[in-house]
Amino acid sequence: MLRGLYNWTMEKAAHPHAVWWLAFFCFIEASFFPIPPHPLLGLMCLAEPKKAIRFGLVATFASVLGGLFGYGIGYFLFDAVGVPLMAAIGLADSLPAARCTFDEYGVAAVIIAAATPVPFKLLTITAGFLGMSLIPFILASVAGRALIFLTVGILFRAFGAPIKRIIDKYLGTVTTVFVVLVVGGILAITQLGGDEDEADPCAATQSPAAERLTLNGAAL
Repeated sequence: MLRGLYNWTMEKAAHPHAVWWLAFFCFIEASFFPIPPHPLLGLMCLAEPKKAIRFGLVATFASVLGGLFGYGIGYFLFDAVGVPLMAAIGLADSLPAARCTFDEYGVAAVIIAAATPVPFKLLTITAGFLGMSLIPFILASVAGRALIFLTVGILFRAFGAPIKRIIDKYLGTVTTVFVVLVVGGILAITQLGGDEDEADPCAATQSPAAERLTLNGAAL
């Protein structure tokens, strides 16, 4: 089924309204769709390098809007929709770990998920469930999604089709290193002067919301 969905998604690169399909897939992938839009973006940039930055912008903002939709699922419909959805796409076992990541890293967790292969939908739904402040969530989503999508667009626009081989081989590594540096800086600033003996964020002293997330994840 996943292979069929992937092939169907990739076929849209040659569609007359490919840019709208790109926006659609970026939107739904950030909240529930299992196929990442990155290969579709790459094919479109390969076909029309002069429009690559435009495609990167479309992907970025559509994905952020989709992330807000995922946030809404987590905030308003976590038990009714969020948990069954995560189970359906095979991410249920990751829910408790996502909660721990949010407890420890906050905004940095969203940037990591937005700019790396970590399923973005897992973090958007969890962010909504845990009531993360909306403005930091949006800013972190924009930063992370722009880092990955606009990098592809800018490289294709600057170098054209020959850059594809380099992107395929090194983009993930370069992006991950950059995210580590950015997140490391954020954590260094936020932890400066903090208590080194602070309790484990996943220990027993959890908020009611965090406890319910852990229980729901364990039950699945």
